[in-house]
Amino acid sequence: MSRPPAVGAAATRHHAGARYVNPPGLAAPHGFTHGVRFEPGTGALLFVAGQIGWTPDGRMVGPDFVAQFDQALANVLEVVGAAGGDATSIGQMTIFVVDRAEYVAARRGLGAVYRARMGRHYPAMSLVEVKGLLEPEARVEIEAIAVVPPGAARSPDADAFDLPL
Repeated sequence: MSRPPAVGAAATRHHAGARYVNPPGLAAPHGFTHGVRFEPGTGALLFVAGQIGWTPDGRMVGPDFVAQFDQALANVLEVVGAAGGDATSIGQMTIFVVDRAEYVAARRGLGAVYRARMGRHYPAMSLVEVKGLLEPEARVEIEAIAVVPPGAARSPDADAFDLPL
């Protein structure tokens, strides 16, 4: 029988039932965590589709990379909130960018908007450079996996299954 991965000394609690996993055998993470462990029974899994910098009326916030990142992150948090969670519910995020150099150049501004929305919560994260995104104006897309309290959706249509085709 295999044992679960060890939780390093640097692990701390954030979301009920969640712990950061940053083993001492890996380099210290900066702006992310190596793993997030959620204990069984602490909530329901929520898979958040890739979100881009669209405003609620379906328009791109503009061409600015930091503004698009900020709006995409706000959209992720809107979905998580509608399902009854908050920023600390997010266990994993993948950030897709069309230009890695643009991301690197904008890190200071990205850090400021990230901390404004996420506080000091750093889920397991990956950054992936892609050739393009479906929406031609989009420079960044963010998807996430969260653990939210079961049955805690705040909006009446959060559990709707009718998909616009």
